Amino acid sequence: TMTWGTQNSEAEGHAQMDYAVDNGINFFDTAELYPSNPLSAETQGRTEEIIGTWFKASGKRDRVILASKVAGNGHKYIQGGIDISEKKIRNSLEASLKRLQTDVIDLYQLHWPNRGSYHFRQSWKFNATPQDRSRARDDMLEALQTLDNLIKEGKIREVGLSNESCWGTMQYLQLAEEHNLPRMVSIQNEYSLMHRIYDLDMAEMSHHENIGLLSYSPLACGMLTGKYLSGEIPAGSRRSVNPDLWGRVSEISDAATRAYVDVAHKHHLNPAQMALAFCLQRPFMASTIIGATSVEQLEVSLGACNITLSDEVLDDIQSVYRQYPIPF
Repeated sequence: TMTWGTQNSEAEGHAQMDYAVDNGINFFDTAELYPSNPLSAETQGRTEEIIGTWFKASGKRDRVILASKVAGNGHKYIQGGIDISEKKIRNSLEASLKRLQTDVIDLYQLHWPNRGSYHFRQSWKFNATPQDRSRARDDMLEALQTLDNLIKEGKIREVGLSNESCWGTMQYLQLAEEHNLPRMVSIQNEYSLMHRIYDLDMAEMSHHENIGLLSYSPLACGMLTGKYLSGEIPAGSRRSVNPDLWGRVSEISDAATRAYVDVAHKHHLNPAQMALAFCLQRPFMASTIIGATSVEQLEVSLGACNITLSDEVLDDIQSVYRQYPIPF
């Protein structure tokens, strides 16, 4: 949903939601921060408003599992950019419920941790040593206690994380067990053929702790469709708004993209559908979050649900992965 309000009009967002629900999609993910291409104080919250007007017009709220997020620190136009806290969560949730025109959010997520994160292309300079363990755990406990109260008040149903680490996720689970508080049920981190750091310790954690991944950017912001390989930037595409796609574009990522597109063509597959089918076949995947700027793109993405990648395709994908393990 995160392009609705900048790249997509309200009418286009409504058309996509109609098409999605009619074709079996029952999970919508949004955030108080969206739309995100680009981020701005002027448009913040517009995505939730578009979903809310669709709920009101369609009467289909009961057919959707609705997820949203409270923003982490740093954006001054959202409560002054303060840390996630009881005050932040309550204020943000009330504003989201109003924009979404609903009484309850099914999955409420913490968008990124107060202590910082290696996500959003920060892994190249990530340094955990300045973190204070006691402060981090106190923040987590306050968040869990607040979310627990909001569940009891009937305003949210389940809770999840986003842009978290293995250590951070395990702390939330431990605190929940120690204090009889809600257990995080999911984690929304970036995952695609181009970004597979989840395959290691996070995948092990998902397996043992039964926390599914909600992968975002499974097409690497459209790169894996191959549409940018000609050197042209299609009008209305994400790259037309954000030329480097938040730090994803480089000679290495272009080479990796071309290699994956070649694998798709070799096996007579649509590159976008191959990339999405790969995500859907991962054992830790709870849902793969797709985004589109048109109903036609949405239709292509949904076609991935009917594809099972063969061992031959997976072997070729693995060969490219070995050559380009971290292309951005």
